[in-house]
Amino acid sequence: MTSENHTTVKVDTSMVMSPTGSATQGSPVSPSTSKPMPELPDELVQAGWSKCWSKRENRPYWFNRFTNQSLWEMPVLGQHDVISDPLGLNAAPAEGTGDAGVGNGQRKRRLSEETAQGGPNSFKRSKIEVGIPVTPTTPIVPISPITPGAKPWNSTTGTEDKPGQHSMPAPAPYRPSVIYWDLDVQTNAVIRERPPANHLPPHPEMELQRAHLTTKLRQHYHELCYQREGIEPPRESFNRWLLERKVLDKGPDPLLPSECDPIISPSMFREVMNDIPIRLSRIKYKEEARKLLFKYAEAAKKMIDSRNATPDSRKVVKWNAEDTMNWLRRDHSASKEDYMERLEHLRKQCGPHVAAVAKDSVEGICTKIYHISAEYVRRIHQAHKTLLKDCNVSDPEAADVQDRLVYCYPIRLALPSPAQPRVELHFENDIACLRYKGEMVKVNRSYFTKLELLYRYSSIDDPRFEKFLSRVWCLIKRYLVMFGAGVNEGTGLQGALPVPVFEALNKQFGVTFECFASPLNSYFKQFCSAFPDTDGFFGSRGPFLNFSPASGSFEANPPFSEELMDAMVTHFEKLLEKSSEPLSFIIFVPEWRDPLTPALHRMETSAFRRHQMSVPAFEHEYRSGSQHICKKEEMYYKAVHGTVVIFLQNAAGFAKWEPTPERIQELLAAYQVYRRALGSPGPSSAPTTLSPASAGGSGDKDSIAAKTAPERSASLDTSPARQDNSSSSNTVEKTTPPSETASV
Repeated sequence: MTSENHTTVKVDTSMVMSPTGSATQGSPVSPSTSKPMPELPDELVQAGWSKCWSKRENRPYWFNRFTNQSLWEMPVLGQHDVISDPLGLNAAPAEGTGDAGVGNGQRKRRLSEETAQGGPNSFKRSKIEVGIPVTPTTPIVPISPITPGAKPWNSTTGTEDKPGQHSMPAPAPYRPSVIYWDLDVQTNAVIRERPPANHLPPHPEMELQRAHLTTKLRQHYHELCYQREGIEPPRESFNRWLLERKVLDKGPDPLLPSECDPIISPSMFREVMNDIPIRLSRIKYKEEARKLLFKYAEAAKKMIDSRNATPDSRKVVKWNAEDTMNWLRRDHSASKEDYMERLEHLRKQCGPHVAAVAKDSVEGICTKIYHISAEYVRRIHQAHKTLLKDCNVSDPEAADVQDRLVYCYPIRLALPSPAQPRVELHFENDIACLRYKGEMVKVNRSYFTKLELLYRYSSIDDPRFEKFLSRVWCLIKRYLVMFGAGVNEGTGLQGALPVPVFEALNKQFGVTFECFASPLNSYFKQFCSAFPDTDGFFGSRGPFLNFSPASGSFEANPPFSEELMDAMVTHFEKLLEKSSEPLSFIIFVPEWRDPLTPALHRMETSAFRRHQMSVPAFEHEYRSGSQHICKKEEMYYKAVHGTVVIFLQNAAGFAKWEPTPERIQELLAAYQVYRRALGSPGPSSAPTTLSPASAGGSGDKDSIAAKTAPERSASLDTSPARQDNSSSSNTVEKTTPPSETASV
């Protein structure tokens, strides 16, 4: 628990920036220190007591960090220690009346002197006053973990103290051995005040139904690809379909698309077509190349015979396929390069004709999957509405939003959360296990502690942690469903930069915000993520494409979806054109140049590009996308492609966070320190170098495409740097791409 949870704070609710963005009284609303508190006696300080300020009751209180006890009156010297003397047998008598269980006549803190009934997750539920608007100036100060009337949450046992019982000796709090985040960094991102979002509040029952229907949709996709085209669905193409669809989707579901135009997904269509008539895998040996050439010729001939093709197409494909087979029968001395050259020629001759006969069938696959998804969304939305109605949750009145600039704050939901069912929690060594109706999700204990801290900072409707476990279960379940059930599937959506790089970005360029992250992999406590309904309680500012900052310094490491990256660049340029305040974006994208992606080309030619550099493949590493559940030794992996780092800044942002050679050198040093700390072997012992992209360095695009973007044209290059998608799918270090959770 960080010290900022119990500090003397006071929030100035008056706005200090005009709607036009010009400063009138200083900077946007920020925490400020009120009058200093008097010093406590050394005996009380050593016993763990500190004096804090209650914003709700507007008066001081005293908090003990060892026992999680809070009192309205100053503790009495000589008061019994609940650890060494839990029953208070040796406590000195004192006058006055007090609550049972609190010695020396002192009163425990209560919410407006009222107590509430217990909840289903063995928490007490505090009374929440209806009608008090929550303004954006409230969340910029971290929520105090001890709210009046709320018993302290015990992350070790998952419960709180029972009423009328004395505090018993508690186990030592869990302290992670390695920390991959810094939640003490305050934000410099400024936005306009915005109303609460209209998303339906999460509920384990609805999340369970969404997971079931999403799994069925994956199965439908698998069956359609096999029945219609005789192929397995391209690896992770369903995940990229979700990303690409959510860029356009205007439907009510946070995960499944239902209102997209066009209906046919370019991403899914491209990936399936690239695997027709067969999937081209990376090869290393001559015999593999020979077999691949024979299979392609045989599959192309079979497809053109079974489909409604024109006579000319049928003639061209059959002639080339038979010619290739005859060549294979009579020539047994060809090299691997000869086979690959012949395969490339066959693809050029037969590929257009094969694609023409498969076009209607593949479009039918895309259309059917979309319509099934829309039907599932309708079912989920209807069931969710019925559940809220049964819980007497009605639409609230419209919130009063002022046209003013404030520091960014977590996204809020307009609808109050319904009563949550019980979620069981237990620990297996260093793994936290949460179970609901037999469905268990797991997370490393250190990341469970991180979620607890983020929840303290960001959640304003649950000070007593009554809904904490159910919301954690919904959060983890949502990302598991998005990833898929395959080995290492989807983990590329969660990869993150190394910790030293984040530290250098914060120190040198004032970065305090991640544009694409999640509560599980974020470094800062302020970030954008894909799911506002589940992630907002843990600090998310919502999807980045719906987030419009006026100033601040940001890091962006998007998922490797071409449509998403292109939409990201469009959003960046609109924000930079609109704002006159300091605004800076530092973008990390794969160096895909064969062919050059539209997003990378647009950033390299942008008027806001201030600097650009590249990090060579295999000479930098990333944190795993499964970092919240993987072992410590599996936390990092090498990037199998080059990474381009581009600085997009407006004039004010360039003046404030200029990428000078000294600052760039510090960023380079962060990569070097990271490699020395990990001691990871690499193909080269030379130190990592950042080179200007103008030098023409080409990243190994197809290597990462095998894992994250097989929709791009398959390369037949057989160099060692290019890995076989099928043969290396079980090796996280070689295949998992460095990108962060989609925020679409």
